[in-house]
Amino acid sequence: MSDEVQRAVAAIWRAESARLVAGLMRLTGDVGTAEDLAQDVLMAALTQWPGDGIPDNPGAWLMRSARHRAIDGLRRDQLLERKHAELAVQLDAHQRAHPENAWADALDQEVGDDVLRLLFMTCHPVLSVDAQVALTLRLVGGLTTPEIARAYLVPEATIAQRIVRAKRTLVESRVPFEMPRGGALEDRVASVLRVLYLVFNEGYAASAGADWMRPALASEALRLARLLVQLVPQVSEVHGLLALMELQWSRADARTAPDGSPILLLDQDRGRWDQLAMHRGLAAQAQAEALTGTLGPYALQAAIAACHARATTASATDWVRIVALYDGLVELTGSPVVELNRAVAVSMAFGPTEGLALLAELAEDPALRRYHLLPAAEGDMLERAGQPDAAIGAFQRAMTLAENAQDRAAMQRRIESLSLKTSATNAPVA
Repeated sequence: MSDEVQRAVAAIWRAESARLVAGLMRLTGDVGTAEDLAQDVLMAALTQWPGDGIPDNPGAWLMRSARHRAIDGLRRDQLLERKHAELAVQLDAHQRAHPENAWADALDQEVGDDVLRLLFMTCHPVLSVDAQVALTLRLVGGLTTPEIARAYLVPEATIAQRIVRAKRTLVESRVPFEMPRGGALEDRVASVLRVLYLVFNEGYAASAGADWMRPALASEALRLARLLVQLVPQVSEVHGLLALMELQWSRADARTAPDGSPILLLDQDRGRWDQLAMHRGLAAQAQAEALTGTLGPYALQAAIAACHARATTASATDWVRIVALYDGLVELTGSPVVELNRAVAVSMAFGPTEGLALLAELAEDPALRRYHLLPAAEGDMLERAGQPDAAIGAFQRAMTLAENAQDRAAMQRRIESLSLKTSATNAPVA
C-alpha cells in the first residue's frame, strides 16, 4: 500500500469512525460488536482501496460494508437468540429502505444524533470517570490506546484495561443506546464536557504523529459541543467549553506554516485569525458568565483565550489578568499541567526568572517528568533570561520527550537558532 493511500485511509477513519461506531451501535445494540464491525471494515478498506481506489463517499462505503457484515454474521450463527434473528430482519428492511449512499444520510436524520447518544452512553454512571473518558475517546474520538495514555499521562496498559472493562460493564449492565432524561442528563454533562475537552485538545495539538493538528477530530468535538449547548443551554460550563473551543479554533489557520511546521501563539499573524469564530467564542463566553457568578474551569480557560483574542498584538496581551485567571484555575483543578501554564504566564507578566522558579518546583511532580512541554517552557524562559547554553540543553530534553514529529522539529529549530547565536557571540574578533 502506498503511503498516500495509507494516509488517506487514516484520515477518513479519523473523520468517520465515530459515526460508524454510533450507527452500528444503534443497529446492533452492543458496543463491543459495533466496534469489532468497525475495525473489520477498516481492515477491508485497507485491503480493497489501494487496488479499487478510494470511493467517492468513503463514509457510506464503510457503513454499507459494516452493515453487510452484521447481517452475514447474524445469519451464520445458529445459536443466536430469537431477538438477534429479528434484528437481522430489521437490518435487511433498513437496507432496502436506505440503499447505497442514502444509508449515511439516513443515519444523520435520526432524532438526537447517534454520535451524541454514543457519547452519553459511554459516560454512563455505571463506569468510573476515568473509564468514561477513556472509552469515549476510543469510540467517539477514534483515538488509539497510546494516544489516550499520553492525554492522561498514565501508562498504556492502564488505559487498555479501562477500555476493556468499560465495554464489558456496559454490556453486562445492559446500558441502553439512548439519550438520558431529566436529572440523569445533567449528572452526565460534566463527564461529557471532560471527554469533549480531551478530544478537542487531541485535534488541536496532536500528541503524536506527523501532523501538529488533526482538524477532523477538533471539528467533531466542536460540532458535538454545539449540539450539547442546544441540549442543555442552562449549564454555564457547556457554554464555557464551547467558548474555549471556538476561541482556540479561531487561531487554527495561523498555527502552522505552509510546510506544516507549528507557529507559536506570540509569533502568529493575527490577521489570519478567524474573526467569525472569535466572535462566536466571545459570545459563548459572555453567556457562560451570565449564567453563573463563579466561573468553572472551562469558562476560566475560555476567559484566558479571550484575553489573547482581544489583544491586537502579542505585546498588548494582558498577562497579569491571565495569571489571575490561572490562579483561579489552579485552585479549582489542582492540575500540574495548569500549574505549568500558569508558570509560563507568570514569566510573561513578571519576567523569566519568576517563571523559572516555579518550573523548578514543578520538575519534582511525577506527572510532568516525561511531559515535553515542561523542558520546552524552561528552554524558552532560559533564552529570554539570556542563558542560551542552558536553553539549548532544555530544548534537547524536550525534543527527546516529544511524541509529535512537528514538536520535535520545532525544538530542533530552536536549538539550531540558539547555536548560531552562541557561535556568533563567541567568534573571535578579526
